[in-house]
Amino acid sequence: MAGPRVVIIGAGVVGAALADELSCRGWTEVTVVDQGPLPATGGSSSHAPGLVFQTNPSKTMTELARYTVDKLSALDVDGQPCFLQVGGLEIATTPERLAELHRRHGWVTAWGVRARLVGPDECVELHPLVNRERVLGGLLVPTDGLAKAVLAVEAQIRAARARGVRFLARHEVLDIRTEGDRVTAVVTDQGEFPADVIVCCAGIWGPKIARMAGMDLPLTPLAHQLAWTGPLPALAGQGAEAVRPILRHQDADLYYRDRYDRLGIGSYGHRPMPVAADDIAPVGTAEVMPSVLEFTEEDFADAWAETRSLLPATRDAKVEEGINGLFSFTTDGMPLLGESPQLRGFWVAEAVWVTHSAGVGRAMAEWLVDGHCSSFDLHECDVNRFEPHQLAPEYVLTRGCQNFTEVYDIIHPLQPPGAPRPLRTSPFHPRQDALGAVFLEASGWERPQWYAANEPLTHGREIPTPNDWAARYWSPIVGAEARATRETVAMYDMTALKRLEVTGRGAVAFLERLTTGSMDKSTGSVTYTLLLDQDGGIRGDVTVARLGADHFQVGANGNLDLDWLRRHLPADGSVVLRDVTAGTCCIGLWGPLARDVLQPLADRDFSNSALRYFRAQRAHIGAVPVTAMRLSYVGELGWELYTTADLGLKLWDTLWQAARPHGGIAAGRGAFNSLRLEKGYRSFGTDMTFEHDPYEAGLGFAVKLDKGDFLGRAALERRATRVRRRLACLTIDDPTAVVMGKEPVYDGGTCVGYVTSAAYGHTIGKGIAYAWLPAELVAAGCPLEIGYFERRVPAVVAEEPLFDPAMRRLRG
Repeated sequence: MAGPRVVIIGAGVVGAALADELSCRGWTEVTVVDQGPLPATGGSSSHAPGLVFQTNPSKTMTELARYTVDKLSALDVDGQPCFLQVGGLEIATTPERLAELHRRHGWVTAWGVRARLVGPDECVELHPLVNRERVLGGLLVPTDGLAKAVLAVEAQIRAARARGVRFLARHEVLDIRTEGDRVTAVVTDQGEFPADVIVCCAGIWGPKIARMAGMDLPLTPLAHQLAWTGPLPALAGQGAEAVRPILRHQDADLYYRDRYDRLGIGSYGHRPMPVAADDIAPVGTAEVMPSVLEFTEEDFADAWAETRSLLPATRDAKVEEGINGLFSFTTDGMPLLGESPQLRGFWVAEAVWVTHSAGVGRAMAEWLVDGHCSSFDLHECDVNRFEPHQLAPEYVLTRGCQNFTEVYDIIHPLQPPGAPRPLRTSPFHPRQDALGAVFLEASGWERPQWYAANEPLTHGREIPTPNDWAARYWSPIVGAEARATRETVAMYDMTALKRLEVTGRGAVAFLERLTTGSMDKSTGSVTYTLLLDQDGGIRGDVTVARLGADHFQVGANGNLDLDWLRRHLPADGSVVLRDVTAGTCCIGLWGPLARDVLQPLADRDFSNSALRYFRAQRAHIGAVPVTAMRLSYVGELGWELYTTADLGLKLWDTLWQAARPHGGIAAGRGAFNSLRLEKGYRSFGTDMTFEHDPYEAGLGFAVKLDKGDFLGRAALERRATRVRRRLACLTIDDPTAVVMGKEPVYDGGTCVGYVTSAAYGHTIGKGIAYAWLPAELVAAGCPLEIGYFERRVPAVVAEEPLFDPAMRRLRG
């Protein structure tokens, strides 16, 4: 099988890795073009310092890096190794960073990479240049090291060429040919190359190439300083290129690596220096190479002063050479992988550093050849994850620069991004602001976390204060709002949920094919269901309401669900799919007194017999037309009430005036998250992702095998017989030991899983942590421990749901 005709644009570490991996899988009709010479093409790969640190808050990024380490460790070019496995050492010079190293140790342990925390004396033993008086401790990952990027490119080019892949240097891409909605060829200054599939691996030139395909790529090239000292007496006689661990001093945005008797110093501590892709110098005119800009000594002054303090052996040295090297940054710090939403056959593998390059090569090859990636969960990396505003040039530049400045910062899980804010506000925003809402951000939406106006609700209630880390972006008001929801009634802003409209004569058949649930139900039915990939993994969980014979509303997670549905639309035009989020809004009215508030306002019957759980109806609430769905993500009686954005403020005011005499409040996301975990409701992207199936995730009830065929069914039936892990509920007795997610879970001394979502359950009086565990450990009462910074927090597996298992409150 030669496979389709593939043209890869860019022969750096990503393009070379992809060509190698594709040809390994039998796709050999592959041509790789690059404007520069081979193997040092002039892009970021050609000047990259080569540091490979596997520790990352993202499980996917760690796994991509681990594969890169494994692959490059096995490669050489004429006896020269492509990877120097000297280990990686992160040091702390402040108490805050030392605590962060404990958290990072938890991540890397949870993701299956061997690491250990070391004291200051061992830090100096491992890296004798370090000033013992400055260091409080470190994190050592023995399998980290230095990738020899240009050698790795050469090794993978040789392997791919041996299988028939063509590599063409000095071919500048001028255009992408298309026919209809498909690619047909790549046009270069040396000729035209027919293509069924084009993959853009152009790195810092990615936005320029993507525009040729009508695609906006949220990538910003930014200059990053790398300097080299002259010979250091302390390194004199070092025969090997590197013998000490690569060193990161993240308190000062610095890293260090050996180069025989010299030291390389990288800095992220300077001002952001963005460069437009169109302004990068051509290969033929660049003084050194296009990705290397002139070193600006003034920007390096603070880095050099800090280096001489941390590494006293450099005090008599000089900076002999330096560059401002261009690298790719995105709006959220993650790679850009996947197929264009508009142009079939145009793929990107962009914003990928050497650290993750081989892993991305494998991931993309699996995706292209098999139709899905089986080795890695790519939901965080999919290029189609962005909302339209996140592709605006101002947004891309601002967030790219912010991510540069924060690349080594300690980031709290709830910490919202900075400018530009606010961007998206619901119609209720003025009322929320008047109530003292503390806003965090999600997909551009300003979302209240809690309301200062509810502070009096804390009086007389014992609301435990969590530990210092969990107490950031927290208030005791969160606990008061959670309890008030269970006691009276609360209004929650649910506008940030993505709402899709599916209409047309083929709508029923389309949704039957794409979901695990039964869609051909009576008008007014609401169904919680799943979207699966062809391998049976969960693509998303959605709520589908049938509002008419050929009219459905889908409550989705985000743009990836929209993109997935679009890609599967029938070609005959029988289905119309629209994103109606921006023109609509939603209030969740929930609590035992919700019906007392709603019924007097309504022109329809909202009794239990008239509108049962998981049913919908249209009605008027006062003067406002709404679509009311009897759903509750917090486990209480109530409705999601949808209306158009222009009537949103009127809906809020109408409900607010009616709710206040009943003790009703507005409540925020802090309470919402606590209540949904008490009820055991999953959150896609956090509790389950592409790598998990419904049976593992405890969502088998959403799969209706008696409905006929659906996408992913055959694979799911095979997976059902080999469930080896499960999403389990853990409870924690210590009210201060609130964990935050991504912590390792231990059975004795062995790490057996990791936490997904966590919060304090204010109405059950225990901490809650959902975690992925081996199936044999998911038994009620099983004692485990959660690694939280330097602590081991006792936890126990619990039956779920923790709250109202008989569903009496929801169905009342």
